[in-house]
Amino acid sequence: MEVVFAKTRKGIDEIEHRHAGLGPRVRRVLIFIDGKRTVEELRTVVQSDDLLHTLGMLEEDGFIEMASVVGPKGELLAPDQPLPSVTAFKDHAPDPTRQQMARNFMLNTLKTFVGTVGTTSLQRRIETAMSQSELRTLFDEWFYVIVSSQDGR
Repeated sequence: MEVVFAKTRKGIDEIEHRHAGLGPRVRRVLIFIDGKRTVEELRTVVQSDDLLHTLGMLEEDGFIEMASVVGPKGELLAPDQPLPSVTAFKDHAPDPTRQQMARNFMLNTLKTFVGTVGTTSLQRRIETAMSQSELRTLFDEWFYVIVSSQDGR
């Protein structure tokens, strides 16, 4: 099954008035969201490497919302219950090993793609995160730093 997004009132207002100062790539994704295209169809039209992240940011900021689900035969289905957020992380039982693996991955990718200069504060917060939820709060910042780097693009 595929998910279909639609603009909220805030999203429509942003297209008309440009109050939020969205970047050109994010704005382009918002423009193409029409309540009819699935995420896979958007992927072919927008050609964005970080489409899911962009959709997640737009959803979290209230510009878009999940409107429906496309069934296996291509029919639009209205959800019987609220759909989960596209940015929702899978909940895991507290596992110190998994948490350390996530921490190591975030730190190693920062060092590899960006280097240590300019990311010391973020690295320190990743190192001192005491739970998975604390690491999750750093995800957007970490992702932005990675994809903003020359090698991360």
